Amino acid sequence: MELESTSASRARNTSGLTVAAVSAVFTIGRVATLLGEAAGWLYELSIDMFPEDGCLHVYGIDDDGVVAFTEYGIECRKQIVSDERNAGRAPPRRQQQSTA
Repeated sequence: MELESTSASRARNTSGLTVAAVSAVFTIGRVATLLGEAAGWLYELSIDMFPEDGCLHVYGIDDDGVVAFTEYGIECRKQIVSDERNAGRAPPRRQQQSTA
């Protein structure tokens, strides 16, 4: 009888949500460069994002943190930027700098 209840308990504990591990994050500055957008504007758009949206805060030695995004967060960010542009609420795109 005890074996059955232990098996049931294990089955109950392993039936939860499975989420892939985050293997890398990209700072808001890097994402701004990738998307050709101003980092300040992306920061304003990220205020209402949460970790489940792929938005994280990374803290270093000093007290200031930096916003960072997972790959999923970058995809969410692209959609939000697109929605804002389509609604006419976006600043002009940042000029890409030449590396030549």
